Amino acid sequence: MKKHIIISALIIMSAIAPRLCWAQATTQTNTVLDTIYANDTKNVALFFPEPIRQGITGSDNFVFTYNREKEQYFGLLQAKPGKESNLLVVNRNGSIFSYIVRYKKQLSKLNYFIPLSNSIGNEKPLVSDSIQTATIKDSIDNRTYYYHKFCSYLLNRNQRIGRIKKRNEGIVLSVENIVFDKKELYFVIQIENNSTLDYDLNFLNLSIETRQKGKKKSLQSLYQEPIYKHNLPSKIAEGKMTRFVYVLPKFSLSNDRRAILELNEKVGERNVELKISHRYINNPN
Repeated sequence: MKKHIIISALIIMSAIAPRLCWAQATTQTNTVLDTIYANDTKNVALFFPEPIRQGITGSDNFVFTYNREKEQYFGLLQAKPGKESNLLVVNRNGSIFSYIVRYKKQLSKLNYFIPLSNSIGNEKPLVSDSIQTATIKDSIDNRTYYYHKFCSYLLNRNQRIGRIKKRNEGIVLSVENIVFDKKELYFVIQIENNSTLDYDLNFLNLSIETRQKGKKKSLQSLYQEPIYKHNLPSKIAEGKMTRFVYVLPKFSLSNDRRAILELNEKVGERNVELKISHRYINNPN
């Protein structure tokens, strides 16, 4: 009787095992890595949600440079002709990002803004200590609560830093106020839709632009990631106006640098680029 049961169990397991192995193999092969193209004449910039702690390429014909002394949010990729390889990047918080990298003579994209959702995993285990987890959560909640209250206060406050405004086809983008508090700069921003069509917002980015001196003048732009966005809309109806706040870590600018606020429409060409002088950044309210 026992012998019969053992034989039956072995038959069942032999039938199930291949299916389990096939399911695991299918799960692994379904993970498709995105491809990033680079060449040897341009820098391809990769902006990550957290500062880069480590970046490694699988082949010598690809070079990924980043600041090893002071952790920063971006790295630069260059490539020489050759076979494709891979790029592995680890952020300060342990998030892991992996990409296929290929050489391409003509590049159509030079900047990649990589969201946290692109992470393939984390090198560190989740915090198991409930007390430490609660402390971190409370700290984040308190900071977010403070940002929320202070942004609400600024929106109800009738204060302006100057006339900073740009318009395009009925869409008016303006910065009403720039306020320094604690370690952050608060940008009070207004969008007016004076056109006859609704405006679907694709993105609103703030960058720092550096004007290079010399015979061959050029511009270099570095994206600044807000740490909090208050009341950012996704749509501005025709004839309506909306006000919201971007919170960024405090920074200052030299005379050859300025801030650029870039408003981009989701499906359309009513884009607005607003230039903010270093004088406003260095002298906030």
